[in-house]
Amino acid sequence: MIQINGTIKLGRTIDATMQKSLVEMVRASRAEDGCLDYSFARDLADPDTLVLFERWRDRAALDAHGQSAHMAEFQKVMAANPPASRDLRIYETDEGQPLG
Repeated sequence: MIQINGTIKLGRTIDATMQKSLVEMVRASRAEDGCLDYSFARDLADPDTLVLFERWRDRAALDAHGQSAHMAEFQKVMAANPPASRDLRIYETDEGQPLG
């Protein structure tokens, strides 16, 4: 399994256009073959920071995601509104164990 975690510091408030783009990206990504989880969340202590969490069945599924039309559209939105910084990490991992 491939997992991507990290933060994107936008450096500005998330406006309606950005919110719409994020929701569209999440919905389209979750519908992809091989997507196990895909989510953005706001950092509660820093609401201009997004937390990204993705899980993919394998590298092929992640590669297909990178070539998808919705990724191209999302990259256009991000290029027009470049983040102040980002720190994203990729991990190859197992399925994990339930906590508790």
